[in-house]
Amino acid sequence: MEARRGRPTPVLSVVIPAHNEAFELPRTLATLGDALRALDEPSEIVVVDDASDDGTARLAVEAGASVVPVDVRQIAAARNLGAASAAGEFLLFVDADTRVDAPILREAVAALRSGAVGGGALVSWEPPVPWWGRVYLWLFMLVWRRLGHAAGCFFFVRRADFDAVGGFDERFYASEEVWLSKALRARGRFVILGRRVLTSPRKVRMSTAAGLFLTSLRILLRGPRGWQRREGLELWYDGRREGR
Repeated sequence: MEARRGRPTPVLSVVIPAHNEAFELPRTLATLGDALRALDEPSEIVVVDDASDDGTARLAVEAGASVVPVDVRQIAAARNLGAASAAGEFLLFVDADTRVDAPILREAVAALRSGAVGGGALVSWEPPVPWWGRVYLWLFMLVWRRLGHAAGCFFFVRRADFDAVGGFDERFYASEEVWLSKALRARGRFVILGRRVLTSPRKVRMSTAAGLFLTSLRILLRGPRGWQRREGLELWYDGRREGR
């Protein structure tokens, strides 16, 4: 691909989908900016502003990111649109409330350079988080790691392989990282790094233990067909945010 605006073609493009993330996004971009400078490779950050009305786009521009305005309200589609606007040989998808430091960024790029088609990382929650939230995340990561899936908040992939499998499956409003993980594993080595990224436990802080358990159970019982419509997936699409 050609260099953009006189800059070198990025080795790494970081794609961040965002809907009303003015509270979380500045810290994410600041941490990520430090990590990219330490990586010392041509890179870019692409924020996909999905119908925000809280200044998300302005904050992204002020932090030096490129902004792709969309109105799809679907995480898979937003990620794919960000990838289509990115120029890097390697793609990293990061959630707007997830902090990525330099060591894990180096490991992700090294894995891709060594032949991995893609992968993810372990996840920890930023404090404060209730004890039951820590148990919930531990169980989630135990299952996800055994199944070989990458968590959606930190997902890296070679562009050639991403394009070859068609990117994130836009039939799904949730679990899109599962289907992409499976498709990439069928093509080659898919790795889950031992290092952890930090992500916000806001869904835990804004819920009760019983409420989150019942919601998760209903979502699991619906199965893949149920994940192909937004209704019932309010855990991701209700628009509630801390700091609003």
